[in-house]
Amino acid sequence: MFKTFSRQKQYDTMFDIGNYLFLTIIMIVTLYPFLNVLAISLNQSLDTVRGGIYIWPRQFTFENYLEIFKYDDLITGFVNSASRTVIGTILGVLSSAMVAFTLSRADFQGRKAISTIIVLTMYFSGGLIPGYMLIRDLGMINTFWVYLIPGMVNAFNIIIVRSFMDGLPYSLQESAKIDGANDFTIFWRIILPLCKPVLATVALFVAVGHWNSWFDTYLYNSQNPALTTLQYELMKILQNTSMGSVNANDMRGMTQDQASQFVSPESIKMAITVVTVVPILAVYPFVQKYFVQGMTIGAVKS
Repeated sequence: MFKTFSRQKQYDTMFDIGNYLFLTIIMIVTLYPFLNVLAISLNQSLDTVRGGIYIWPRQFTFENYLEIFKYDDLITGFVNSASRTVIGTILGVLSSAMVAFTLSRADFQGRKAISTIIVLTMYFSGGLIPGYMLIRDLGMINTFWVYLIPGMVNAFNIIIVRSFMDGLPYSLQESAKIDGANDFTIFWRIILPLCKPVLATVALFVAVGHWNSWFDTYLYNSQNPALTTLQYELMKILQNTSMGSVNANDMRGMTQDQASQFVSPESIKMAITVVTVVPILAVYPFVQKYFVQGMTIGAVKS
């Protein structure tokens, strides 16, 4: 009996050690790319061309970030990106929740047909040219609304929210109706507070999509500098910097003044990556608890 217990304890200890080693390797593999990007973005550009930078900069500097923020339209782009992210997230979450609430109602006639139509939009679309013609005919070219309205209702988000609402007891709505509550009161005061986990999950998806979006700016608002976005401006900086890329051999022919003013494309690229990622990383801790709960939707069936 004692030998069996001792052997089982050894097996458990070996399993724990192996598990910790495996998770440590996974953590290193996950963190290394980001640490490498951060190190290159904080390293002096002239030194970056030599290569060999891993997780710590050899010559620490902020010149790469200062070079990015020299562009005049960057502040305008940041304001527009922040505005579209906040407004677009609120509109996207509310619209998806309202549609999902309607489709989750057992007394709603035709909900299966409408749900099927919504799902079909995930597999088929009109295409880029018809989409552009539609936006043009609606008069949203060179307007801020083109960032908000076209993607306000998302089929995937509707399915996620509806799946969560289907798990809520329908008796809650029936009890509220008996007490005299209308549909809007039921949605706003009962359903939405119970859907915080899934709404936080959807909000994170929508916010990341708005924050990282630049192609709609390129298509619809590229002729209006006042409506530019941060990602679009960073993309232009990256393109302009890449066109003037040089290697270590080219550096030998530079004078000292030229070398001191040189900013490598690799450093700019990494600095742009950090500028893009940091705002989302700053928001994620506040929604992490709800995000984890929302991602487990449908994992357990009662």
